[in-house]
Amino acid sequence: MKHADKSAVIASRAFACSDFGTAETGLSFTRPGSGQCMKRDTILDAAARAFCRDGFAGASIDLIAAEASVSRQTIYNHYRDKEMLFGAVVGEIMERMNAALSGILTTFPEKPDNLEQELTLFAIRLGKNCTCNRDGEFLRKLIQAEGERYPELFAAWREIGPARVWSTVSDKLARLAKSGALDIDDPDLAVRQFLALVNADLQFCGLMGKTPTEKEIENAARNGVRTFLRAFG
Repeated sequence: MKHADKSAVIASRAFACSDFGTAETGLSFTRPGSGQCMKRDTILDAAARAFCRDGFAGASIDLIAAEASVSRQTIYNHYRDKEMLFGAVVGEIMERMNAALSGILTTFPEKPDNLEQELTLFAIRLGKNCTCNRDGEFLRKLIQAEGERYPELFAAWREIGPARVWSTVSDKLARLAKSGALDIDDPDLAVRQFLALVNADLQFCGLMGKTPTEKEIENAARNGVRTFLRAFG
């Protein structure tokens, strides 16, 4: 099977095989339930750690089985091959991130009393979700390592992650402009500039292999929002 065809299959498996957990920040799938469900979650936990650490090619079923303290056959009883397991892990994490992001986007200040303060708080929440969320860290590492091998799988992530943020915040900025709170002609351009300003320092931390501190996230948000409002306020 060609890589492009495999990618489409894995992308569909990602959602077909996932039980879709909640918006947790820890990279753990373990939930109360039957023995079979708990065993499945233990396998996903181990697979997530292995894929994150070793990439798809380096994470063997034998290694995942050892980390999960189960047999190879137990894994194959749940997932017919490694690609199906990989898809299940990524699909569940994407769904959890989507749930977390939904909550954050609802906090955007649509009728602000203090626009700078409320927009800064929104940017802090967004920054923490993007940089401190272990699910997000896992996906970023996988995208860097496996995005070329499985483009369709991570196209789905872009749709529920960055593309969704751009679209939602663009609409909200347009409403603020219509109300007179901002002076914006092109909301799509404005949202890209807003996100670039509040995330620039955080992305630099990421490139250095460092997780930004809470103070660094707050400073990045405060400085980015202040600069944004000087241009569009």
